[in-house]
Amino acid sequence: MYTTVDSFLTDWRQERLGTLKILRNLSDSALSQRVTPDGRSLGFLAWHIVLTLGEMGARAGLTFTAPPEDAPLPASAIEIARTYDHASAALADAVKTQWSDASLSEEVNMYGEQWKRTAVLLALVRHEIHHRAQMTVLMRQAGLKVPGLYGPAKEEWAQMGMPPQS
Repeated sequence: MYTTVDSFLTDWRQERLGTLKILRNLSDSALSQRVTPDGRSLGFLAWHIVLTLGEMGARAGLTFTAPPEDAPLPASAIEIARTYDHASAALADAVKTQWSDASLSEEVNMYGEQWKRTAVLLALVRHEIHHRAQMTVLMRQAGLKVPGLYGPAKEEWAQMGMPPQS
């Protein structure tokens, strides 16, 4: 868990840049990619990450500009990435200006339970990581390049003059 606002912001910078890498590698035609006919699409997952910023942030008491949780999925991958960029930066600014280290231990009502604000921030980060992982599978199926986030991706090994790790 995060013990300071700065520890969250440091982690969030890295994670939001990772999410932006993924979102910026999407194409409009790949947004409909699914593993199964009744599964979530790549576009749905990408937009779900965006919408969760405002939804979870508002439940936790943060005020910032983000799309409402019922906002329709854009047809453009660029629009999804742009909206995420703005909303994720606004979330970081809201945490920085509206919360303090001491307030991280305060509890808020999240989905009928009492969560400490630090738990909200951790859940938000883990939520993004979880859905980014799902998205990379769909990206591979759609023939898109998957960027490395915590180390080189398959294509990046070749750029480094090394065989891909298997």
